[in-house]
Amino acid sequence: MASFRFCSECNNMLYPKEDHHNRILLFACRNCNHEEGGDNPCVYRHVLSNTAMDLTMQHADLYNDPTYPRANKTCPQCGYNQAVFFMSRAKRADVSMKLYFACCSPDCGHRWTDVTGGAK
Repeated sequence: MASFRFCSECNNMLYPKEDHHNRILLFACRNCNHEEGGDNPCVYRHVLSNTAMDLTMQHADLYNDPTYPRANKTCPQCGYNQAVFFMSRAKRADVSMKLYFACCSPDCGHRWTDVTGGAK
């Protein structure tokens, strides 16, 4: 994983720089022109993560899936009184467990999270 690097001469931040002639990655100080070789060619890493709501958007007809439990929950968009629900499957420490609902009306399909705390 990439981290910040600092100049051993003046303690300013080192920035990635390419040595075109030798085809290697260098880290250079913009203050004192100190350069050092890079041990890892990775300069930037972008990690994408999906939320539970994003993952269910791939499954268009949740209301037809018999594996999801159902609840008498009123849809805030259309007023239909039945919804399927599921919990977040995120395993990250910074994500709290939430209940997600999907309206069972074939015409609606609205998805929302429960803020009151549970299916009724």
